[in-house]
Amino acid sequence: MDKYYSGEYLYGDDFDLKQIESWFEDEKEGYAELGAKEKESYKYDYHSLNKICAYNSLKMKEVKRVLGVGSAYGDELKPILKVAKKITILEPSGAFTNTDIEGVSCEYVMPEISGEMKFNNDEFDLITCFGVLHHIPNVSFVISEITRCLSSNGTALIREPITSMGGWGGKRPGLTKRERGIPLDVFNDILEKSGLEVVKKTYCVFPPLAVICGRFNIPLFNSSVLVYLDIILSRLFLFNYKYHAEGTWDKFRPGSVFYVLKKK
Repeated sequence: MDKYYSGEYLYGDDFDLKQIESWFEDEKEGYAELGAKEKESYKYDYHSLNKICAYNSLKMKEVKRVLGVGSAYGDELKPILKVAKKITILEPSGAFTNTDIEGVSCEYVMPEISGEMKFNNDEFDLITCFGVLHHIPNVSFVISEITRCLSSNGTALIREPITSMGGWGGKRPGLTKRERGIPLDVFNDILEKSGLEVVKKTYCVFPPLAVICGRFNIPLFNSSVLVYLDIILSRLFLFNYKYHAEGTWDKFRPGSVFYVLKKK
């Protein structure tokens, strides 16, 4: 696995259909099983991060047809509810189906195991994909599908971890069986080949700050002040970026990247 831990290649991106099927079975209920399916206690903790890194860049009047990839209950879509005319959520888990999000109707669609999206070309003005691709093996293909389904003037918002998320040889507390981050250089290369143009790129989720806030039960990504601090620290320590941490100092680097993307 050394070539994958090095960050030069993305593990799973070249899997065949049989391998993808096995991965899909392991991951389709992974997020739900970590506790998210308990709707009474579920809380979405990324509103400020999404707003600062992504939604503030949107021209809301152009957002009518929306696709949320792996959006669970649809909380990440709340900033666009006042303007959206049609909301579709592509979601593998049966634990999250809703008929509406705060009164705005939505349709849930089960994804194809292959990653193919059964939508028309140019169907959506906005596609969100927050923390989903790292649960999927064939990331390149799924991003190509996002590009195909995005309208010519549409926007894609993608946030993903860019670290290995620990060793893959055993169980990792708080993580699903298969998830792993996308190496930054690989990510940039995939986007370049996809036909998506990077309008804005923000490094975020600085691990030491996240650990401190977690210890004191502080909602890091629902606080504008803390989000800006997180972004500053992530940018300052970008020089220390390493995909797979082998020691404490290696963790002083951005843990995720947030893209605002347009079709070229």
